[in-house]
Amino acid sequence: MRLLGGWADDPVYAAAYDWSVEHPRLGGLAWRIGMGTDQALLHDAAREIGEQPRGARVLDVPCGGGVAVRALRPDQRVAYVAADLSPAMLSRTARLAERRGVRHLVTTVEADVGALPFPDASYDLVVTFTGLHCFPDPALALTEMVRVLRPGGVLTGSAFLNDTGLRYEPARRIGRATHLLGPGCTGEQVTAWLSGLDVHDVTVRTSGALGYFRGVRSG
Repeated sequence: MRLLGGWADDPVYAAAYDWSVEHPRLGGLAWRIGMGTDQALLHDAAREIGEQPRGARVLDVPCGGGVAVRALRPDQRVAYVAADLSPAMLSRTARLAERRGVRHLVTTVEADVGALPFPDASYDLVVTFTGLHCFPDPALALTEMVRVLRPGGVLTGSAFLNDTGLRYEPARRIGRATHLLGPGCTGEQVTAWLSGLDVHDVTVRTSGALGYFRGVRSG
């Protein structure tokens, strides 16, 4: 594990992020101080995973260290695919799934979000938490996520948006300079892109530096 480096290097800040989600009392305070955001919104959004019916297929991209996996229940009868470009993050997700007793539900796949290796309309739920701001082409990433989503399926996620205030602009600039962040996007862009992909009931809720979005694919 490295102190610095990209996500593929399994850096310390990736573990710190996972720890903050695993310990919402202290982690939530850190999120409130650092990002001005309510971490409970992440847990609320991820809860949709644990509500999926028997036979549902869920795609988590990028899975990172397995933040969304925490919402899975061991007794669920779903197929959960955790996809990420980083083998280190996939390994972290697999270890977490093992510790939480849901490894039998989780398949890890090394994949580029700009060219997902899955058939059209193959998932009932696609989740993408704190990842959209890392992609070099967020519009293409959403296009691919919607492509693999079945009609009536849900896309939900969160991102460090570009229109969440000047307070967070230094962090955005540093993130781009160090290649931890991509160009990012605004909440209006997320809404426009998803609407253009025939996704309806699109909502974007901003909390501090982060925006939480959700929509349903038409069909």
